Amino acid sequence: MMKWERLNDNGFTVANKIVNMKISEQFPDNKWEIACDNGATEPEKPTPKYNEELDNCCAELLETLKHMTKIQLKMEKLTLTTKAICDLETFHHGAGSCTAPFFHTWPTPYFYEVSLKLSEMYKKELQLKQTIVQEIAHSADQDLMMVYLSSWLYQPYIENSSKLLLEAMLLETGHRQC
Repeated sequence: MMKWERLNDNGFTVANKIVNMKISEQFPDNKWEIACDNGATEPEKPTPKYNEELDNCCAELLETLKHMTKIQLKMEKLTLTTKAICDLETFHHGAGSCTAPFFHTWPTPYFYEVSLKLSEMYKKELQLKQTIVQEIAHSADQDLMMVYLSSWLYQPYIENSSKLLLEAMLLETGHRQC
């Protein structure tokens, strides 16, 4: 999860650069221009030019998303492995409890439930980030770009309990000492 957080921070930094470039393109003099209709024809708008820096930032954000996808896929695989352990335990011992628990205090099905919950949170968050990556450089609405940025930073699909659940899982497996 520390890798995810680091990638999230890096992604936010890059997304912030993209938004700043888009805003500076829209308002080159940092002035809001008010259009007046005085009956004159509108001057031709300049065609948008290719922005190499914007393209590089988009590529960097896409690369960050790919790394986040790998993390989420690993979470799914671990969840499936835990489910397989539950199934094997049920098959081997029937409805009764296992005599040699895999974890300190949690039964295996509960460990699977927590793992699944965390995996689903990160899966939804990844889907949101995919949408942001696809849309952020194409948006012309400043408010929408700010929503994209805040959504990336605050990760609305990852509940506050996720860190506590993860720490509890680490304690249960013996990867973290009390």
